[in-house]
Amino acid sequence: MFQTTNYSTDLSANYSLLSKQLDALLEGEKNVIANLSNAAALLNQFFDQINWVGFYLVEDGGLVLGPFQGLPACVRIQLGKGVCGTAAETQETIIVPDVHAFPGHIACDAASQSEIVVPIVKDSKLVGVLDIDSPVKERFSSEDAEGLEKFIEVLIKHI
Repeated sequence: MFQTTNYSTDLSANYSLLSKQLDALLEGEKNVIANLSNAAALLNQFFDQINWVGFYLVEDGGLVLGPFQGLPACVRIQLGKGVCGTAAETQETIIVPDVHAFPGHIACDAASQSEIVVPIVKDSKLVGVLDIDSPVKERFSSEDAEGLEKFIEVLIKHI
């Protein structure tokens, strides 16, 4: 669900509007860090029941912390490790209803209970991942995955 009352109860329509807002927000800006920062802030503003949203970017064969909203986070994650590293390695979106049940979960924030990670692939090359954590179990759905994948498609045009 989204925080802002301007959104409807139609999750698909909300994601469509969110992607359009992202496109307008980033239009004309070429700085990757600025665009990822605004994308994280936009997601943080519109979601409820989340405690962290941000990006990990590919660097030196692993992931390094990028722009985010939330408490301080793990700085480096190896490919294949934790939810972010696994999503990066497989290049597939991962929804984790209960992070404590995910083998090898990396606990950066003890309050996190569920997580969704969406890989960012541009021109067939892994750029990084979008990571969103929630203090509520089973917070994320397949509709969230689909909506966030479309959000990433828009973001890729601006990074």
